[in-house]
Amino acid sequence: MEIKNLYRPYELELLETDNYIAKPHRNTFFEMVFTLQGQGIQVINGHELPYTSDKFFLIFPEDQHGFEVQELTRFYFIRFTDSYLKTQSEQWVKKMEYIFHNHNHLPGCILKTVTDKPLVRAMIEALIRETSNTYPQHKEVLEQLMNTIITIAARNITLQQHADIIKQPSAVTLPLLNYIHEYIYQPERLKLESIASCFNFSPNYISEYFKKVAGESLQQYITSYKLKLIETRLQYTDKRMSEIAYEFGFTDESHLNRIFKKYKGENPTAFRKRYAVMSN
Repeated sequence: MEIKNLYRPYELELLETDNYIAKPHRNTFFEMVFTLQGQGIQVINGHELPYTSDKFFLIFPEDQHGFEVQELTRFYFIRFTDSYLKTQSEQWVKKMEYIFHNHNHLPGCILKTVTDKPLVRAMIEALIRETSNTYPQHKEVLEQLMNTIITIAARNITLQQHADIIKQPSAVTLPLLNYIHEYIYQPERLKLESIASCFNFSPNYISEYFKKVAGESLQQYITSYKLKLIETRLQYTDKRMSEIAYEFGFTDESHLNRIFKKYKGENPTAFRKRYAVMSN
């Protein structure tokens, strides 16, 4: 299978075609594709789904994907590497981690809110215009538009992830999940007593309530989510184990190793090495 590389931090491309079949291939970078017009088939990881205009696709480095155009189509591609993400603010990158681990990698548009489709389209059209001019701060404007689009993608993935977890609608459920995600780097805020106090419930009630709506205990969810973020660190950064342990509130590196191996079946170093081999 063909492997495609990207030799710059990011790349923007407008492609208009009525006779285009992209054979399944694997990228070593992230790719977002917006269809300005047209229709055809998107193929990703063996799944096929029709596409039309105003669809927005997110493709990960490990995905096998392609397109079959059936009618004149205008694609807009936004490609970026993990090195591009590393140049952004750490706080922004943390918020974007939904993208890396809360997407199901199935075919189809990732935009779940009706109002976001025209918003993304407007920014794509702005990128097309901005690419062709030479005004001052040209590069900064391009990157701001790109980052906003990435943020909107993350928001929609977050909403979808919440919908997959929630079994019973409640005014408390979304704020509770958002609270966990916001304070995942602050262990003191994730103690049962702290969460219960924030939502004005008893610890027993908040624990039983969460298991009822999420299908797993509060602590299991926190641990699973934390480990997903740690996988991101191992895959996309060169942070030392001691730094990762400190960032996520583990007592030391051996504590991190023990918990990671318990849930993932291998230690973090082995996981990082295995991912590096798969990416090459």
